[in-house]
Amino acid sequence: MAVRHFLTLNDMTTSELEDLLDHASKLRRDWRAGNVRDSLKNKVLAMIFEKSSTRTRVSFEAGMTQLGGSAMFLSPRDTQLGRGEPIEDSAIVISSMVDAVMIRTFGHETVERFAAASSKPVINALTDEYHPCQLLADMQTYREHRGSIRGATVAWVGDGNNMCNSYINAASQFDFHLNVACPEGYEPDAALLEQFSDRVTVMRSPEEAARGANLLVTDVWASMGQEDEQKAREKAFADYQINPALMEKADRDALFMHCLPAHRGEEISLDMMEHPGSVVWHEAENRLHAQKALLEFLILNRLD
Repeated sequence: MAVRHFLTLNDMTTSELEDLLDHASKLRRDWRAGNVRDSLKNKVLAMIFEKSSTRTRVSFEAGMTQLGGSAMFLSPRDTQLGRGEPIEDSAIVISSMVDAVMIRTFGHETVERFAAASSKPVINALTDEYHPCQLLADMQTYREHRGSIRGATVAWVGDGNNMCNSYINAASQFDFHLNVACPEGYEPDAALLEQFSDRVTVMRSPEEAARGANLLVTDVWASMGQEDEQKAREKAFADYQINPALMEKADRDALFMHCLPAHRGEEISLDMMEHPGSVVWHEAENRLHAQKALLEFLILNRLD
C-alpha cells in the first residue's frame, strides 16, 4: 500500500476526515474514562521542529505515549536539516528508522520535499502556508458541541495566514461557507481563493462577516517570523478584534475558537476567552485526540 501523508486537509477525502473525527471523539471519551490503549506499541514518531511550539510538541509527544509508542524531539541543532544536508537525504534516512515523521517548519515546500522522499507517513504540524492539524481539532470541537458543521457559516477575523488557508480547505471538505474579514493586503492565498471561490467571501468588515455566523475564529496579528511587522500590523488590524459585541452579531448559539497562543487586548478582547461561546480550552485539548486518531490512521492504515 502506498504511504499516506498529511500535508493539507486535501490529502484525505471528506469521508476519511469524518471517520477520523468520529474516532478522535471516541479516543477523547476513552482517555477521559481512564482506558489504556497500546495501538502504537513499539512505534516511533520523529518530531522535527524548526519553529518553536508548546501545544504541538506536548500533544504529539503525549499522544504517542498514550498509544503505547514513543516520540523523538529533533530541533535544528539535532539534525543535519539546518546544516546543508539535502532535505531528501534526511528524509530517506530518518524515515528508515521510525514509523512516522512530524514536521513543523517555515516553507511548505520543505514538508513536500521531505514527504516525496520519505518511506513513512509525514505530517505537517505547521508551515507558513497551512496548519491542517489545528483544523482537525477545530472541526472535532465544533462537532462535539453543535453537531455537523455542514451548511454553517464560519467567520474568520484577521490575517489571511496559514490558519485561514486551512479554513478555506476545510470549507470545501466539510461543506460550510467561510467569511474572511481582513484588511486590504492581508488576504489569504490568492490561488486558494480562486479555487474555492464558491466557498469563501472576502470582506473588510468584521461585523458583516460575523452576521449570523455559527463560528467565529481568529489568530494573532503577527505570527512567528513576523515580529518585525508587529507595529504595522497593530495599526492595520486595530478594528479586527473578536469581542462580545462582535459575538452579538453572530448566531445566538455561535462558538468562538482560537488556535492559541492568544494575545488578549489585540485580536481578542480581554474577556473573550471566558465568553459563554468560547470553546478554546476544549479545542486546545482536542489537538491531542485528533492527532492520536491521525497517527493511528497513517501508521496503522485503519481507524478502530
